[in-house]
Amino acid sequence: MRLWVINKNWVLLGLVTLAALSSLFFLKTEPMQTVANPTKEYVINMVTGEFKTTTEDGREIESYRWDPGTITIPKDEKVKLSIFGVNGKEHPFIIEGTDIQGTVKKGEETIIDLHFTEAGVYRLICVTHASTDDNGPMIAYIHVN
Repeated sequence: MRLWVINKNWVLLGLVTLAALSSLFFLKTEPMQTVANPTKEYVINMVTGEFKTTTEDGREIESYRWDPGTITIPKDEKVKLSIFGVNGKEHPFIIEGTDIQGTVKKGEETIIDLHFTEAGVYRLICVTHASTDDNGPMIAYIHVN
């Protein structure tokens, strides 16, 4: 039979180590969780622009545009469309298939709250520049997926 002799310093060291490990286990705190806003809000920026040139016979031609001319947004998501007026005094607009209308003025930002529940293509049309006869067409396409 073997006889083990245990030094009381070893016993004390073992108890301290066991207590330290136990406190790590029992006093473990969960990391603080933050709750994100459940609704996402997308912001899309657009500007008014103008192309201008002179033909070979000296005639000046110009065309107004939305830039970018095509945007894609997710269906059933809230979107803010921010349009800054750069060229042209003002651009009254409609969005086909909706009741949305307004006016973008030079040097000002116009914010439009969008929320489409149906997928499709919606046209943002400046009613002042709706055709080539009116220095347009000033039309942007909103693709809803």
